[in-house]
Amino acid sequence: MRKNSEIQAIAPVPTHLDLVIRAERIIGTTGETGGSIGVRDGRIVAIEPLDSILTAKTVVELAADEVLLPGVVDAHVHVNDPGRTEWEGFPSATKAAAAGGVTTIIDMPLNSIPPTCDLAALEVKRKTAQDRVHVDVGFWGGAIPGNLADLRQLQDAGVFGFKCFLLHSGVDEFPALDATQLELAMREIRLFDGLLIVHAEDAQAIEHAPNSQGDKYSGFLRSRPRGAENLAVAQVIELARWTGCRVHILHVSSSDALPMIASARRDGVRITAETCPHYLSFAAEEIPDGATQFKCCPPIRESGNRELLWDGLREGTIDMVVSDHSPSTADLKCFDTGDFARAWGGISSLQLGLSAVWTEARLRGFSLLDVSRWMSRAPAEHAGLRRKGAIEVGYDADFCVFAPDDAFVVDAHRLHHKNAVTPYAARPLAGAVRSTWLRGNRIDIDNEPQGRLLARGEV
Repeated sequence: MRKNSEIQAIAPVPTHLDLVIRAERIIGTTGETGGSIGVRDGRIVAIEPLDSILTAKTVVELAADEVLLPGVVDAHVHVNDPGRTEWEGFPSATKAAAAGGVTTIIDMPLNSIPPTCDLAALEVKRKTAQDRVHVDVGFWGGAIPGNLADLRQLQDAGVFGFKCFLLHSGVDEFPALDATQLELAMREIRLFDGLLIVHAEDAQAIEHAPNSQGDKYSGFLRSRPRGAENLAVAQVIELARWTGCRVHILHVSSSDALPMIASARRDGVRITAETCPHYLSFAAEEIPDGATQFKCCPPIRESGNRELLWDGLREGTIDMVVSDHSPSTADLKCFDTGDFARAWGGISSLQLGLSAVWTEARLRGFSLLDVSRWMSRAPAEHAGLRRKGAIEVGYDADFCVFAPDDAFVVDAHRLHHKNAVTPYAARPLAGAVRSTWLRGNRIDIDNEPQGRLLARGEV
């Protein structure tokens, strides 16, 4: 964000505004400052000093304990709609997103039926979501065996990139790519400069790991060793090096992979990486046996590993933090037996990500500027959302009004997720979302949805 004195000198004060928000604390792209934000037709058209004479139909003055953040962009959400709407759906997911300060989500291609792996499935997905979303929603496509010819068509139709697995995805309708298929997909995607996002765990390494049995978290952790993740990341790096394809490593949980990613980037490999709030918040040593609400793949690892992931964010090796919201019904978590081998692997956290990350980040000396960069600007840039993720002139007026010093205890039954299952239940968190604004309108989840469906190239 430019300094106030610079802003004053650049342009005359706009008139005929729809909204002005005045805040003592605004998180811009380069720092924190006070100011007045002018909005017209859903876009930011002015950023002026706090005492500016900007006027509008609606003027909002934030309280002294509130900070104006860019709306969170969550580029890793499993909405599961259509097909598994008992797990989640577009209305419930986007209500949860809005309640958590998220103004844009990008939906993953699997866990819905059909998965978004061809044009017909994308059309089904869009029809299902149309007029039912409270925040803006985009879609990832899928790269699976046999759909190589569909990738360019999906790209042209507006998906933001393509997700693949290197081992069983958990659902049979979204099979994994083997090494040859992965290379072919990368070569095809490179032709149109698309993006491949990869669930990086090696199938053979998992097959040879000890089986997970019963309710011991330690047994489950041994069944998904960090070596499987490291091996898969190394494979993706080398194929990206050969093909020139842009690649992104999803939900990094193994800190061992970070030096490989940093080295590849120095070598010119076009690679980015994300991690998730649960890997930054929890530690394997603290997870009780039978607590299958903590199961996810790759798994939550030890506390020392967690701190190295924070170092990866500090150093810039990890670019962003996204939720990987992957909910299910309570019965699929097998709470009656606590059996980690049988329980569905996925963390439900879409509404809580911002507060969860801020809770841990502030303890390690990070600022709201850091958190905003990881959770808004970087995911938007990663997906090519050129008007999202920042408070800048010309950007969509997507805001989160955040009270960083507020504290609350998570009540899973008061979340807007369809199922009250989350490892954050009863966990104290810092930072409360007071309101969320989409294109200059405060989101009211009890009213008609105002979110839009986004397509790559239009945004």
